[in-house]
Amino acid sequence: MAEENEDFYGVYLLYCLNENFKGRTYIGYTNDPNHRIKQHNKGVKSGGARKTSIRGPWEMVLIIHGFPNDISALRFEWAWQNPKKSRRLKHLGPKLRTEKVYDYCIRILSEMLRICPWNRLALNIRWLNAEYQRDFSDDKFPPMHMPICYGPIVCKKVMPSNNVSLLDGSFKSHICVLCARNCSPDTYLYCLEPDCQAITHVLCLAKRFLGSSDHILPIDGECPACGIRVLWADLIRRKNGCYKGLVTVGK
Repeated sequence: MAEENEDFYGVYLLYCLNENFKGRTYIGYTNDPNHRIKQHNKGVKSGGARKTSIRGPWEMVLIIHGFPNDISALRFEWAWQNPKKSRRLKHLGPKLRTEKVYDYCIRILSEMLRICPWNRLALNIRWLNAEYQRDFSDDKFPPMHMPICYGPIVCKKVMPSNNVSLLDGSFKSHICVLCARNCSPDTYLYCLEPDCQAITHVLCLAKRFLGSSDHILPIDGECPACGIRVLWADLIRRKNGCYKGLVTVGK
């Protein structure tokens, strides 16, 4: 059964099945993987990329998703496509003569997931087709907060929550449980636990989660009211849009 996902931003890896071009790969960005693979296989006139046109069929075998916004996903895509140009991947060795292009792509990916800034994101590594799965080596395994998932995914649009705004355009008043000050609609987060009523400023909770760390982006933390442990990215994705401006994920 396909998993449903809201506010989807993903970077995918295609594998060419055409006998004349078999083994070729393509890396791209999408907010709807099922629609995007159809475009690639139909060609440029249907919205597919020029590099994949007339070379199909292609199969989308892997997708990395969970990015906070399209900007961070697109920058991840660029670095994965251009490891020799990315300043964060200069230490990565070039493709080996005996190394297949596909395996080289996976090697680049395994390195990217473990280095800053991407190792701070709550990403999901999803194998869409287990036949093409590669195991990560022990020394290059993704961080523990990045789950490895399997199977298809379906994207759906998110309707605005009444916790954020009312139908008449007015907003509810909330008090941050950490600083006891009012929260404006664009500055607060609320707990993922349905029975918890905790509201906090984005920056207040970020500081609480980070503690004495010198990072600017938390990974996870405990709700100051109910104590459940949550991923920072899950809170941000629920609060649609407020991630922008807090962090810039560089190339």
